[in-house]
Amino acid sequence: MRKIGLLPVLLFVLNTVFAQSADQKAVRNVLAQQTKDWNNGDTKNFMNSYWKSDSLMFVGKGGVTYGWQQTLDNYNKHYPDTVAMGKLDFNLLSVKRLSAEYFFVVGKFHLARSIGDLSGTFTLLFRKINNHWLIVADHSS
Repeated sequence: MRKIGLLPVLLFVLNTVFAQSADQKAVRNVLAQQTKDWNNGDTKNFMNSYWKSDSLMFVGKGGVTYGWQQTLDNYNKHYPDTVAMGKLDFNLLSVKRLSAEYFFVVGKFHLARSIGDLSGTFTLLFRKINNHWLIVADHSS
């Protein structure tokens, strides 16, 4: 009788572990796609990883910016061409599930550029919206 009672618990645990690993892989895939888009000089597609909302929060050296369009405009202002953009590389330090709806990511970025490399640290808050993992808050410095 105990073996039958444990089966549903075991199935629940296995399902939860599978869902977590699938979601973590999806979040990592979003960042891999961002890298490809950036390295192709495509800020518009790079921004597909962000929540297309006026509530999107971006924190950088210039302070806090709200909104998807404003974030895109800032990227285009600071990185007007592929020379300024360089080649992006992420080093993910932590990809942690906070809940079924949120992931928290900490990492380092590096831009290899002929005009001088840039590097820094970032934290990202991902939220699952309409079955897609999107960045809802980004702090890069």
